[in-house]
Amino acid sequence: MLALFYIFIGVAIGVSVWQITRIMDFRSSIANDQDNAAQGKFAIAFMAFLYAMMIYCLIFMNVIMLPESASYEGEHDDNLFDITFWLIGIVQFIMQFLIFYFTFKYRGSKDRKAKFYADSHKLEFIWTVTPAIVLVLLIGYGLWQWNNVMDLSDAEDPIVIEVYSQQFRWDARYAGADNTLGLGNVNFIKGINTMGVDMSDKNSADDKQVTELYLPKGRKIHFKFRSQDVLHSAYMPHFRAQMNCVPGMVTEFGFTPKYTTLEMRDQPEVIEKSIGINKIRKAKGEDPYVFDYLLLCNKICGASHYNMQMKITVVEQEEYDKWLSEQPTLAEVIK
Repeated sequence: MLALFYIFIGVAIGVSVWQITRIMDFRSSIANDQDNAAQGKFAIAFMAFLYAMMIYCLIFMNVIMLPESASYEGEHDDNLFDITFWLIGIVQFIMQFLIFYFTFKYRGSKDRKAKFYADSHKLEFIWTVTPAIVLVLLIGYGLWQWNNVMDLSDAEDPIVIEVYSQQFRWDARYAGADNTLGLGNVNFIKGINTMGVDMSDKNSADDKQVTELYLPKGRKIHFKFRSQDVLHSAYMPHFRAQMNCVPGMVTEFGFTPKYTTLEMRDQPEVIEKSIGINKIRKAKGEDPYVFDYLLLCNKICGASHYNMQMKITVVEQEEYDKWLSEQPTLAEVIK
């Protein structure tokens, strides 16, 4: 498929260069009816090719898309994407047809004289107001979703987790029994206190620092983000969540996991994608791929940016409680 893509790019470049040379030679030649008819047919042929590529991508390239949202809040992100995609797709499909069909139908002819039409205020009003209304509705839905993710005041007993970014790794800190994180600042980074936690703060003692995220299914998670050095971006694609980690400030968002890791591995879309990935890995002699949720950095933060990942495991509440109870507190680690 990649070879076919390169061939297409090469042909497209060749045709473009050929057309440019013809345009530059316009002074020595004048298009006649035969030339215009040929160009009109080329337009129809290109329209058919364009539609074929569109349909091919919609059907066969869908495998590279993310599977169903793994968070309840992410369902609205998917809805907004689907609505926008179909609106743009329908408009694009119609407009491409009109552009290429009119290019063919109204091609130049010595027996036809071009007509002039005065502007139509009614038509301009329609094509200005209609997109404006659509955009207001889409942006309104997006703002509602943003507030839904950012407003954590009404969450019942959320789990508070701090995610700390630095070149090129992630660390996480769970609030202890008081469900309140102790203060953190880069000035407190020393030795094994790699997250810069203020151990003089009474809320810090029961906090728990980990290198892997465990989340319980069906429980609201309140994430807080800090950065030690440069701008990072905490990206959890399967939960439809992303937030910049900014040095000197705390950013935050929240979501509720919908599927455990094991349940997500059994999703038909995930199984299909895993089969495709493993075919490629097998051909390269690499180990088989097994689906896991990941926390990624979505900012180009340096040379090892691509390797800045943290595994996320979603489990049932009982398994989460057991795992968390086994993690040492900062008071036990930093003495």
